[in-house]
Amino acid sequence: MTNPRWTRRPEGSNWGDFGPDDQLGRLNLITPEKVRQGVAEVTDGISFCLSLPLDKPGGNALNPRRYPPVLRPTLRGDAVNFIATSDGAPDVLCDDLAIIHLQYSTQWDAFSHVGGRFDVDGDGKDEHVFYNGYRGGEDITGPSDPQDAGVRASMKTESTSRAAKLGVENAAVHGMQGRAVMIDLRHHYGDARTYVGYDELMRVLEADNVTVETGDMACFHTGFGQRILDMGDPDEEVLHNSCAVLNGRDPRLLNWVTDSGVTALISDNYAVEGLPAQPCDHDHECSNLPLHEHCLFKNGIPLGELWHLTPLAEWLRARNRSRFLLTAPPLRLPGAVGSPVTPIATV
Repeated sequence: MTNPRWTRRPEGSNWGDFGPDDQLGRLNLITPEKVRQGVAEVTDGISFCLSLPLDKPGGNALNPRRYPPVLRPTLRGDAVNFIATSDGAPDVLCDDLAIIHLQYSTQWDAFSHVGGRFDVDGDGKDEHVFYNGYRGGEDITGPSDPQDAGVRASMKTESTSRAAKLGVENAAVHGMQGRAVMIDLRHHYGDARTYVGYDELMRVLEADNVTVETGDMACFHTGFGQRILDMGDPDEEVLHNSCAVLNGRDPRLLNWVTDSGVTALISDNYAVEGLPAQPCDHDHECSNLPLHEHCLFKNGIPLGELWHLTPLAEWLRARNRSRFLLTAPPLRLPGAVGSPVTPIATV
């Protein structure tokens, strides 16, 4: 199989399977039938908001490069456009803007969030590439000057980075609505830091009689989002050493992700997978983010992180259910590599 952008694809990838210019990856499997299956799970008409408040977890102890949102009013001429009046009219107006790190809180990772160095041309030279061979520096671009990155006292008014391909807006347009399945790791492993590989996952699925089918979105409840809410001020020890995480270094777990046909992996923890990853047992270089590599880079499977799943998971468990309708489009923000999301589960 060849492609205008590559002659070799990474082992274990599905590049090209959905077409040479595909930017949706496994989201192609969220079909009208999968949406109907999701709707069929709605029996009680109850909705759950699966987002944390977007100023959580608080501070920057979880990720030193990401900070809570900042709200500021807009300007009306040279005046503050907040609790403002004009022209003697009785209207009192408030208008604001946000400076927001798009992956600070409840979020989707786009495929452009994590790529890899790989020899796509078979010429012995590794290149910076992303899902389906889209190129860093061509399809996904950013500045070289640090002054054009981060939050500065004086910033350019135009964007300085852009995923012209594989931006998060593709998932927004597709809809991100369909059937989801809750996998309740917290019920079985509690709040202790636990790396969950294939064997541990299979035990949970069997014990809870949970079936994941092609086209489903898989939600992993660990309780981490609830811990964030319960602790109030962020506790660095809790943030980095609590709750279950998937063991992205387990090849059988990665094979399960491939074979199950899941269209998204979602968790209420920081990265779905454990960071740091378990030690690498290969002689060659290993990814620091093996599950991200497998999902975002190789197979076009988006990752949802830092969701709030506990109330929904407890409701489903009390009724011996695991499936529900999930509606969770990211922002339609062209060129972004991730996005806040306010997911809604309907049961």
